[in-house]
Amino acid sequence: MGGGGGGGGGYGRISKKWVGFVTAIWVQSIAGNNYTFANYSGALKTVMQYDQTQLNNLGVAKDVGKSFGLVAGFLADYMPTWAILLIGALEGLVGYGVQYLVVSQRVGRLPFWQMGLALGLGGNSTTWMNTAVLVTCMRNFPHSRGTVTGMLKGYIGLSTAIFTQLCTALFTSEASAFLLLLTFLPAIICFVAIAFLGEVSPSCSHEEDAEEQSNFTILNTISMGLAFYLLTFTLIANFFPISPFGNKLFAQVLLLFLLAPLAVPFKLFFNKFTKDHSPARLKVDETTTPLLLGGKDHGQQGGEPNQRQFLDNMENGHEESLVGTEEQCLVMDDVPILTHQHLDDPTSLDNQQQQPERARKTGVPALGEDHTLLDALQTIDFWLLFFSFLCGVGTGITAINNLGQIGEAQGYSDVSLFISLISIWGFFGRIGAGAISEYYVRKAAVPRPVWMALSQVFLLVGYILFAVAAPGSLYIGSIVVGICYGVHISITVPTASELFGLKHFGIVYNFLILNLPLGSFLFSGLLAGWLYDREAAKSPQVGYEHLGMVQLMASKESNSSSSMGWASSSDPQTCTGAHCFFSVFMVMAGMCAVGFVLNIILMLRIRPLYQSLYGPNGTAQRKKSPQLTRM
Repeated sequence: MGGGGGGGGGYGRISKKWVGFVTAIWVQSIAGNNYTFANYSGALKTVMQYDQTQLNNLGVAKDVGKSFGLVAGFLADYMPTWAILLIGALEGLVGYGVQYLVVSQRVGRLPFWQMGLALGLGGNSTTWMNTAVLVTCMRNFPHSRGTVTGMLKGYIGLSTAIFTQLCTALFTSEASAFLLLLTFLPAIICFVAIAFLGEVSPSCSHEEDAEEQSNFTILNTISMGLAFYLLTFTLIANFFPISPFGNKLFAQVLLLFLLAPLAVPFKLFFNKFTKDHSPARLKVDETTTPLLLGGKDHGQQGGEPNQRQFLDNMENGHEESLVGTEEQCLVMDDVPILTHQHLDDPTSLDNQQQQPERARKTGVPALGEDHTLLDALQTIDFWLLFFSFLCGVGTGITAINNLGQIGEAQGYSDVSLFISLISIWGFFGRIGAGAISEYYVRKAAVPRPVWMALSQVFLLVGYILFAVAAPGSLYIGSIVVGICYGVHISITVPTASELFGLKHFGIVYNFLILNLPLGSFLFSGLLAGWLYDREAAKSPQVGYEHLGMVQLMASKESNSSSSMGWASSSDPQTCTGAHCFFSVFMVMAGMCAVGFVLNIILMLRIRPLYQSLYGPNGTAQRKKSPQLTRM
């Protein structure tokens, strides 16, 4: 993917990288449209007169749109970042624009296949935005993969709450207004990001890497403040009336939180002009230039001594090497990325250069090296990661898609609070898992799948809470599902990049997230829809008085079916009672048990790789690591 490498000196390169990361945060803040289906599914069901199975199949169509993320992942290696973002913006305009026209009844009822296509386009728009942002930022910050993934994935999870609260505060809670916001806001933000987001060479010194960690700490603090602010307002608004002025004030503060990450590039800009003396740029003479530009005209033999000289300069603490120029930090295909272990252990460079030669002899890359998608598909480890991911996010997307009907079955007329809870706590799960896994992988080389295994245990408990439907279980279950779903999203991405490399990361990542449409089809389209309709046909009015049946009936009588998140009372397929989703969630709890076992197996298999990447001996440890089994 092309993009912005230009810029002369080190500070220009660094500033460009951080401005691009801030715009990436903004893109992720509005790219979670795929998770907002419950906000308008009830209105869509009423306008189109669908039963629950049809509605769930539309949810599947939305998630199937993610299957075409393979196209975005493949093209990410050939198209610039701006082109990937542009495609995502245009798809969102069309997909959500059609849904807005239908729900607002500005056009007549469309055939089911056309609605499915519209939802598929809307869902697919997210994959282009995610691919552009993740691939670019992972390549810009390869030494902080967990932190980068956790933050970016955290904001996309938080975007559901941002959309919901902004729409309610500034406009109305009507589903048509919400869809209008989904139609235009993501496109506008993508056009802004096109101007700033592009690939920039990663850090090339200890000082720059330390500066990165400091900046990430600032951004994490801002992000946590935003999440707590959203959580506080959501809870207050649920129990106390908020005046129109209060809503507008909330929206203004929320926008300030979203602008706050600009503090990092402003800080860099300020430092550039306030330092007594700027670090001198490392001079690039005729001897070193061929290596730093890839050495293709001079051969491998001429490049190695010069790269060794560059490393020696850094080891000797030469001040001028701390902030390199664009050319010095440029990482080409045949020049290994310099990680912490590479800088601390010069012998690891020799091992790094020997690995491509070993790959050419065996024909199959070792784990930790760059894999094509076909290479990755030949490994047991990829399929362990794939199916453990399915057990987590495949079941989680079912809970999210059906939250409107789950709440209705338990007697809640409005589930916007639970949607926001899943979104906000999903953010905590994503950003927390990213930061914690990054800390322990650096400190003790702990394989990241350990955290996915732990989350499977808690997710199992959350599904059991949904199944038994005890008083208050929907609150606790929403929090647990949100956190655990976020952990899976945040951990799987850097794990895949560590196992299979960054060169073809876009297509490998998009193949992994096929679990979203696959899980939605298996657990939501087939399992949940069929079981729900069967239970509704048997006894649609089984009581749930202790959870607010009076409130539900009053809402039905007032014909408030246009509210976000629940269906019309005239629907004969409405099911009320604990039995509606009991079987669904017990099956999904069983899948979490399977996912736990798969993650434990994966963790045990890839421990040698993590020791070689992050252990005390760095990459030199790979020579002593046992060969990992392949299919």
